[in-house]
Amino acid sequence: MGHFEDYRTFKTAVGGRLLQLEIGRVCEQANGAVTVRYGDTVVNCTVCSSKEPKQDVDFFPLTCSYEEKMYAVGKIPGGYLRREGRPTDNATLISRLIDRPLRPLFPKGYRNDVVVVATAMSVDHDCQPEFASLVGTSAAIAISDIPWEGPTAGVIVGLVDGEYVINPTSDQREKSQMHLTVCGTEDAIMMVEAGANEVTEKQMLEAILFGHEEIKNICRFIKEIIAELGKEKTEYQSFEASEEIDSAVREYATIKMTEAMQIIDSTERLEKIEEILTETKEYFAEEFEENMAEVDEVLYNLKKEKIREKILDEGIRPDNRNPQEIRPLWSETGYLPRAHGSGLFKRGQTQVLSVTTLAPSSEAQYLDGIDPDLTRKRYMHHYNFPGYCTGEAKPNRSPGRREIGHGALAERALLPVIPSEEEFPYAIRVVSEVLSSNGSSSMASACGSCLALMDAGVPIKKPVSGIAMGLIEGFNEDGSSRFAILSDIQGLEDFLGDMDFKVTSTPDGITALQMDIKVHGLSREILEQALEQAKAGRAHILQNMLEEIPEPRKDLSPYAPRFIAMRVDPEKIRLVIGPGGKTVNKIVEETGVKIDISDEDVGFIAIYSTDQESAERARKEIELITRDVEVGGIYDGEVKRIMPFGAFIEILPGKEGLLHISKMENRRVEKVEDIMNIGDIVKVKVTEIDSQNRINLSRKELLTDK
Repeated sequence: MGHFEDYRTFKTAVGGRLLQLEIGRVCEQANGAVTVRYGDTVVNCTVCSSKEPKQDVDFFPLTCSYEEKMYAVGKIPGGYLRREGRPTDNATLISRLIDRPLRPLFPKGYRNDVVVVATAMSVDHDCQPEFASLVGTSAAIAISDIPWEGPTAGVIVGLVDGEYVINPTSDQREKSQMHLTVCGTEDAIMMVEAGANEVTEKQMLEAILFGHEEIKNICRFIKEIIAELGKEKTEYQSFEASEEIDSAVREYATIKMTEAMQIIDSTERLEKIEEILTETKEYFAEEFEENMAEVDEVLYNLKKEKIREKILDEGIRPDNRNPQEIRPLWSETGYLPRAHGSGLFKRGQTQVLSVTTLAPSSEAQYLDGIDPDLTRKRYMHHYNFPGYCTGEAKPNRSPGRREIGHGALAERALLPVIPSEEEFPYAIRVVSEVLSSNGSSSMASACGSCLALMDAGVPIKKPVSGIAMGLIEGFNEDGSSRFAILSDIQGLEDFLGDMDFKVTSTPDGITALQMDIKVHGLSREILEQALEQAKAGRAHILQNMLEEIPEPRKDLSPYAPRFIAMRVDPEKIRLVIGPGGKTVNKIVEETGVKIDISDEDVGFIAIYSTDQESAERARKEIELITRDVEVGGIYDGEVKRIMPFGAFIEILPGKEGLLHISKMENRRVEKVEDIMNIGDIVKVKVTEIDSQNRINLSRKELLTDK
């Protein structure tokens, strides 16, 4: 091993396994770099920041990327180029997981480019690389010279046999009732992402808090590293309005904004606020010509403060709702006549059309990645967010991180209620088209997709609904905190609020959860109230959905393929397939059906066709091929070969027996061709199957029986 002057390794235990953070061995030119080892998983985490702030932007330019290297699991990438290309959906989702707890802790007004990269270089399937990435990226920023108010940490929580487990192994994940990723600081929870098999609010809350206890230990561990190796944080230029501009704009606009907030009609109130913003910018256009971005900043802050004050002081939201109130709901199914199923769901100004397509199981999605648990998906949910849904004139492009994330959340919401492949052997794709958006289109997608699945006749186990919750947090005059939790947030409340908390469930339990915090964390009290308030909101939404369609339709669309499921002796699957697929291809050509022969459930066959008669024909063909020849059985067989001593007759597909010349007639036969020719159909009886499985036939006995 080479000499590394500043190389240090720090060790602790997480989930009963050794966690090592190596610093100073590689990536010495990055602002901060940490190599994480957890089991045999190795993730290299780096952070770099530009020396100067980015000009002419009104946001913090942070980019977080999780990169999967196929060599990490000893694989060569698929595709023509045989190298890693566009990130997989799973890698994109992990990139979002890394970003969400880090972003709120950078200083307000920080405009330097920051790029965080976590590279999975070796993967042990019992030690998930997303955990290593969450810890490593936090540590890399924490020891760097980049200003940041961390550290954070994250863990994965499972529920196995009634017990909570930190970072469950591969076997434990298969049995787990939930897959929960929770991130936070030592003091508070910052981010939650979960999929679950109908767990209660209490179970979810306890799981989050259980994970946070481990997070506290990891944060303390990182702080010890900072104390030894942490660099001094750099000074930075903060993009905030000067005191002069802040004072002048507030003096001009505060009273007007306060008066506008007292207007009862919500539409008129918001129009008046926009009028004040425009008027104020025109008033200062000459005086602060070079600093209009700062004027915009002050007006944004003023608008945000007044809207938040009205919610906290009076319990009145921008559209006049109280904190628990849900916007008007509307559900409709069967919107598209030729689609296999469609559901149109509207909540306020948010409107989503979800469309279900059914196809043979063989059309499931096969995934090329480093996670062995993600190799095939038969239920797929895709989410599209075109410009017109927010009234913007912009071209549609391939899905970005947000679209992939929202699609994955809606997919996770419904996955626990999708019937098994044996019960319903279809590949199922649902596409959610956001037609209009003003808050929580992902939850509208979950609701619309539930409607579309039921409209398509998919026998889902239970219906699912979802809701997005918000938070406004403030302080009383005595310094004590106060807050308002908002049900069914609209876009403005999401933009100006402190939390985006999305929950989906059946009537019996939570199926998915996603939470992002814009402040420095949440207390147990807020979490508990948000979960209970969300439960009431989901029940109200589900009632509206079930008034439109109370249960899945009994029949599929006439345009959807029907299926016949059958099970044959696994040893006889090779007979159905035939040499080089010849037998099964012949059945497909003759009947026009599609046949799926399961690789995983050997012996299970699904026949698909929009024509029931064709499907039945194919089924009978397969039954004949796999039927056993029985002694005493009578068959109509085809003469395949003629020999001097008799004829070979195919009594079942691929099964021939010998009809000896002495067994053809009640009299002596001189020549076989006197009785039959190749291609003739002859009724015969099986008289014997000998020790070598040779089949002996008789026609004579049938003639005698007559």
